[in-house]
Amino acid sequence: MSSLSSIKSGASLRQTLAQLPRDARDTLFLLVVIAWVIAPQVPTLPVWTTLLAAGVLVWRGWLAWHSRPLPSRWISSGLLAPLAVAGTVFSHGTFVGREAGVTLVIALLALKTLELRARRDALVIFFLGFFTMISSFFNSQSLLTAAAMLLALLGMLTALVNAHMPVGRPPLVQAFRTAFTMALLGAPIMAALFVFFPRMAPLWGIPGDQMVGRTGLSGSMQVGTIAELALSDAIAFRIKFDDPAQATPPASSLYFRGPVLSGFDGREWRAEPFREDSSWAARAALPANLKVQGPALRYEVTLEPHKRPWLMVLESTPQAPELPGNPTYMTQDLQWMTTRPVTDVVRYRAESYPEFRHGPTASVRQLREFTALPPGFNPRTLALAAQMRADPALAGDDTAALIEAAMARLRTGGYTYTLEPGVYGEHTADEFWFDRKEGFCEHIASAFVVLMRAMDVPARIVTGYQGGGQNSLDGYWTVRQSDAHAWAEVWIAERGWVRVDPTGAVAPGRVGAFERLPIPQGAIASAVGNVIGANALQQMRAVWEAVNNRWNQWVLNYSQNSQMDLLKKLGFESPSWQDLTTILGSLLGVAALGGATWTWWERRQHDPWLRLLGRTRKRLEAAGLPLPDHLPPRAIAQRVQAHWGTASGAAAPSTQAQVQRIHDWLLRLEQVRYAPQPAQQLGTLRREFNTLSWPQPTPGQ
Repeated sequence: MSSLSSIKSGASLRQTLAQLPRDARDTLFLLVVIAWVIAPQVPTLPVWTTLLAAGVLVWRGWLAWHSRPLPSRWISSGLLAPLAVAGTVFSHGTFVGREAGVTLVIALLALKTLELRARRDALVIFFLGFFTMISSFFNSQSLLTAAAMLLALLGMLTALVNAHMPVGRPPLVQAFRTAFTMALLGAPIMAALFVFFPRMAPLWGIPGDQMVGRTGLSGSMQVGTIAELALSDAIAFRIKFDDPAQATPPASSLYFRGPVLSGFDGREWRAEPFREDSSWAARAALPANLKVQGPALRYEVTLEPHKRPWLMVLESTPQAPELPGNPTYMTQDLQWMTTRPVTDVVRYRAESYPEFRHGPTASVRQLREFTALPPGFNPRTLALAAQMRADPALAGDDTAALIEAAMARLRTGGYTYTLEPGVYGEHTADEFWFDRKEGFCEHIASAFVVLMRAMDVPARIVTGYQGGGQNSLDGYWTVRQSDAHAWAEVWIAERGWVRVDPTGAVAPGRVGAFERLPIPQGAIASAVGNVIGANALQQMRAVWEAVNNRWNQWVLNYSQNSQMDLLKKLGFESPSWQDLTTILGSLLGVAALGGATWTWWERRQHDPWLRLLGRTRKRLEAAGLPLPDHLPPRAIAQRVQAHWGTASGAAAPSTQAQVQRIHDWLLRLEQVRYAPQPAQQLGTLRREFNTLSWPQPTPGQ
């Protein structure tokens, strides 16, 4: 019964829509398109803007549905528009700039629908809608956003075409076909513009990544302030290894180095900036002293935007990554940086050596900075360090033995790797070692480094990514935000800085087998997984990520260097932007000439309506009535009546009947031009044309 009632209600809704006046139908369609254009930007808009736009669109739809008059202009222009400007200034501090401009444009777009009285108002809405559609790429340039905006473009073009069909009640499907054809014909030109238009700096920024309470990489690390860490499966970067045999490297080699954290205030670890008036300046002067050995891993990285100057490469990379147009440099901590933040998808090549040594091999004064601890914190950890130092089995200055003792305590002391450790108190290391005995990688690494420093062993925290997963479809190794990791580096005499990953002692699968705690699925993903199965859902995800990777490689990362490489393949020895301009201008000229020629030929030779009108004109000229080529059927009908109704006195009754029939036939021919299904009616008119009786030429002509 419920399904039957649903079918009846659906049929009733379609019938109601079909009976609406054309103005109401067109307005409702335009409102739906506007809502679709605005929807992707709702997460970044102030709440009042979303509520204002939704309320105005619903109100305007109600007015159209019930055929109510529009409100007075002073409500939208005199009351709501100033409030929108005031709200923009209140939210952004100004109405100038990217975020403020988008907010104001979206508010004005919604308000303008309350003034949709003439074609001029409709054109303003179309222009604002197209601008809003483009501004969606300020927040995201993903494939999903591009697909949504493509649908929005077709919707806006359909509404625009429909607005230019004022006669009758043409169905929206007809306008959509015209809009789709226009977009299809324009696609080659847009492709040529994309490929050959000279590449410049990005016209807008890429979205930021708010990683508070989520896995990811940051320039500092606050221990114990987050009670629960949500795993994020957002992609951080992708890697394509040159050698297929390296497509599945060992887990021990998949450490991607990020910020190195040395300063600790009891709760927060941070990478101290260079300051001339502090001892950190001496630390910054420590040489990298990097020495690599063994075979190299050569690969290509596609890095997602993160608004930081970090380049993610495998440990360790002695040579600068190949990032054209953006200078790079390596810090003394072996972290590779760029001169400006990464705000768009970038692709670069690198060469890394999993086997390496770095840092001073003999004790120097600057290493004392890496044993510093803030006073008054973690007294039980300090006592544990003193106890371990006093252990006869650990007597002497054997740093390796101290490291092994701490790792053994992690392996056998009942410690647990979890994403829900709760909020820690003031003494984070004490709580981990003696009370809670659980945490995620930052708790484990921090507690380990504090213990090492308490035993007078130089140690620091390294953050980055560890592990990843291979996409079986395209062979790319995908590293996600859930792979963000923190480990330790301990200085050992004659060896330098040595990586120690204490998380591997607590949860060996996290480091050695790429095991991750399960990411909570949303309601939709869980329902889909229950219907089609987890394996099928995983396969669909792999397909989507492979397609999205191709989008990043071919579209978002199509740079000026890619253009120059393409010109070289086309035969240009030393390509420049002038060559791009020449090619682009030539292609556009050929396209314009071809389009004009095809339009003229199609309209003159292949339009059945024009062919029938041309045949009519020739028959009338043969009957003694010459006609200009530009006259429409209605004007021709008027000339037919004027010519045969007044020439040589009153026309005979038979001639009058012939003239009237031709006159009526011409009026129907004009109506067919704007009919919903012109092909069928045009066939009827063509058959009637063959039965028409044409007047004889007037004597003397």
